[in-house]
Amino acid sequence: MAINHTISVLVSNEVGVLSRIVDLFSGRGYNIESLTVAPTIDSIYSRVTIVTPADEDVIEQICKQLNRLIPVIKVANLSIGEALEYEIGLIKVSVSDEQRAEFMNIVAQAQACIMDVSDKIYTVKIDGDEKKVQTFAELIRPFGIKEFVRSGKVAITKNNQFSTFRNKKEELTKTV
Repeated sequence: MAINHTISVLVSNEVGVLSRIVDLFSGRGYNIESLTVAPTIDSIYSRVTIVTPADEDVIEQICKQLNRLIPVIKVANLSIGEALEYEIGLIKVSVSDEQRAEFMNIVAQAQACIMDVSDKIYTVKIDGDEKKVQTFAELIRPFGIKEFVRSGKVAITKNNQFSTFRNKKEELTKTV
């Protein structure tokens, strides 16, 4: 059975890297549920976080194939260890004057943040793991969701668990 796996990929920050990664997935018929990319603290590298549904054998193949790409430095399946996962949801909700108190109570309990109010349309930001974002959206659905966008997942290993990363550059220096 295919379950969602989170793969973290450290890459050289150069033109065409994302395209190569996406081509790898589409060329082999793998689906991408979410994809986030941003430079790291060292701007010569970027971190790509991919969520994809697959079984363990397919995930192992994906990680091996990603590691073969020249600009890829490290690949980690964050689903096998302890990782912190986070995403952001922005939701526009139509709230009547009569519903306002109940709506504000739900927002406060969920530790969400109202970003904008105009013409009885509230734009709310919710952040946390995927379950928290989805649960909040379901709680406020009865008010009338006008628009809902999500950032996609970002993730990082807990503590110092970098042993799950395969570092191509380290492997090359060991063999030389």
